[in-house]
Amino acid sequence: MANRITIKSKDELNTMRRAGALLREVMEEVIGHVRPGVTTGELDRVARHEIERRGAIPAFLGLYDFPGSLCISINEEIVHGIPGKRVLVEGDIASLDLGLILDGYYADMARTVPVGRADEVSNRLIQVTGEALEIGIEFLRPGLRMGDLSAAVQAHVERNGFAVVRDYTGHGIGRRPHEDPKIPNYGEPGRGVRWQVGMVVCIEPMVNVGTYQTLLREDRWTVVTADGSRSAHMEDTIAVTEDGPWVLTAP
Repeated sequence: MANRITIKSKDELNTMRRAGALLREVMEEVIGHVRPGVTTGELDRVARHEIERRGAIPAFLGLYDFPGSLCISINEEIVHGIPGKRVLVEGDIASLDLGLILDGYYADMARTVPVGRADEVSNRLIQVTGEALEIGIEFLRPGLRMGDLSAAVQAHVERNGFAVVRDYTGHGIGRRPHEDPKIPNYGEPGRGVRWQVGMVVCIEPMVNVGTYQTLLREDRWTVVTADGSRSAHMEDTIAVTEDGPWVLTAP
């Protein structure tokens, strides 16, 4: 696996930083439209419009034949929810997964947000998933191993009474949306590839209230929790530098 990992140059990192900055702007616009009464299809149209008006290309539209620009997963849906006619209601939680292409390079990020007021467990779930992402990012330092990151994410999630999804992972990113290595959110310290300066990856904890097990719906896209419990998803695009992690999708 390590032989297939792409190391980015400074010029490539700068391009990916511009892509990440644009994506963050778009994500904030989409989140600003999340409210009761809005359909998932309307959010998808906002995402596509905001990406294209910035001179970028929606990364997900047509990727592996996905039919939208925004993956939007509601409540028990973990990832890859298809936008459409579903109406958001008070108390839902919405996981927004979004990507774009700028000058041939990809950026990818995800956020889970409440629709209006969510219950205490849902808010705690969102908080812990965000904390797990931040913890994972701190382990993206030269010389540390993937397993150090994965184990730290898993420990934080399980310490708070939730479960990390095991069937889907983070990944490398660059001129392709999914590059090596695959980055699980569970594992053992001291194992896996060592992070090297110039790697760019997406860390993305997917955290469930109940079981970590998943099911795939009949649409062949939407992944849900096996027990119907709620799920949250957080993701950033991050570069490994000599000075530590550089979050390319940061403000």
